[in-house]
Amino acid sequence: MSILNSVIKLFVGDKQQKDLKILQPIVQKVQAFESSLAGLSHDELRNKTVEFKQKISDATKVFRDQIEKLEQEATEAEIDRQEEIFTEIDKLKDEAYEASEVVLEEIMPEAFALVKETAKRFVENEEIEVTATPFDRELSGVHEHVSLDGDKAYWQNSWDAAGKPVVWDMIHYDVQLIGGSVLHQGKIAEMMTGEGKTLVSTLPVYLNALTGNGVHVVTVNDYLAKRDRAWMATIFEFHGLSTDCIDYHQPNSEARRKAYNADITYGTNNEFGFDYLRDNMASSKEDLVQRAPNYAIIDEVDSVLIDDARTPLIISGPVPQGDRHEFNDLKPLVNDLVSLQNKYLVGVLSEAKKINCR
Repeated sequence: MSILNSVIKLFVGDKQQKDLKILQPIVQKVQAFESSLAGLSHDELRNKTVEFKQKISDATKVFRDQIEKLEQEATEAEIDRQEEIFTEIDKLKDEAYEASEVVLEEIMPEAFALVKETAKRFVENEEIEVTATPFDRELSGVHEHVSLDGDKAYWQNSWDAAGKPVVWDMIHYDVQLIGGSVLHQGKIAEMMTGEGKTLVSTLPVYLNALTGNGVHVVTVNDYLAKRDRAWMATIFEFHGLSTDCIDYHQPNSEARRKAYNADITYGTNNEFGFDYLRDNMASSKEDLVQRAPNYAIIDEVDSVLIDDARTPLIISGPVPQGDRHEFNDLKPLVNDLVSLQNKYLVGVLSEAKKINCR
């Protein structure tokens, strides 16, 4: 088999080397932004996220305005027109998504460089001083590593990660930048244990969270979901992006709905799946907890999409009045209705024949 592989590589080439050749320019583009970002103050670095979001907002504004106009029209339109309106809205949402993807592809190198620079600053500084934002003030009441003093906020480089104290000590390597770009493209990045998969995920997660449409990070068990959220959240929250983990909250609760509305949502594959099933059984829009899916990263993808996918998710439970058979109650009523319809139609046909005879 090794001889066959050698022959194939001789004539076709090594696919891995070809892929690396295609991806290598991304690393060079990221490196081109590193020096300029390194010269920014902490506040200026954080303001880059605002600039990125504004670019995306500007690119999708025309679509959002049209969607808003159509939604207002739908409230007063007739049923046939409503169906046309919702078809138009779906088309506009797809176009808005494509427009945002173009912007994400454009800003990806600079966004990756920003995440890397943020990681670097947390490594080099035990404490980072910034001008406090409303989000900083909110986090200071939840996290011990974020504190306030007047109009300043102080971010420590050590915090609790699901019961384990950690000191941030990681900076992205070039191979991790490549892995991040692969994940952004919706492809599978295979990495060995210890090569920094969790750190790699911060790159595409940050980038796709800029749209405000939500990012799901799916793991195989609740410990990893809670740990990864607590471990990586500071990198995102430093730039004003909210994070949460659905495994902390009860199903169908307001807290879980809020978790799904966060910029970045961590959770286990089963919880995401069961929430999807429950939403499909909801009787009103207000009962839904999930919002429209946008972008997801799946850890242990072979396990989740192949092994675990062989076992279907089923929701079962006691049914109120389960011994009541409504068929028996409704059948006589339906029979009476059908009988009345038949008599009415016979009468109509008789009258029609009399008119034709005249």
